[in-house]
Amino acid sequence: MAKASKKAPVKVVKKTTAKKTATKKTAPVKKAADGSNADKIDEYLAKKNNPMTAEIQRVREIILGVSDKIEEDIKWSVPTFMYRGNIASFFMNAKQHVSLMFHYGASIPDKAGLLEGDGQVGRVAKFTDMKDVEKKKAALQAIIKEWIKMKDAE
Repeated sequence: MAKASKKAPVKVVKKTTAKKTATKKTAPVKKAADGSNADKIDEYLAKKNNPMTAEIQRVREIILGVSDKIEEDIKWSVPTFMYRGNIASFFMNAKQHVSLMFHYGASIPDKAGLLEGDGQVGRVAKFTDMKDVEKKKAALQAIIKEWIKMKDAE
């Protein structure tokens, strides 16, 4: 029987060729009603390293701040907001703006005109920078409130 040879441990070296970008610090995101998914979403966003992460975090804060009824989770491989159904999901491939797809946006009253699109069902809200997020904050809150009102009436 042949003796097993001892091999030296393999040393793994990570190579990084991508340019590192500075990340903006934001206030911690309010946790969903059950408090269980905010950390998961934070980890997801940290791994994605999207240049709009600070703006995405702010949009999360605004949406979750509307009501404790709103929950968030990873669905379809992206952060998604829910209350008695799917409200909206981030389109994480966008790098020049935050893109938030409202699954049934066509059915949500939108007096401010935040939602874009002319499809039969979905609509999109776009935010170009932090200033734009703050400018559209009231309109985003109104959309979420309308969704809750619609769902509570069902």
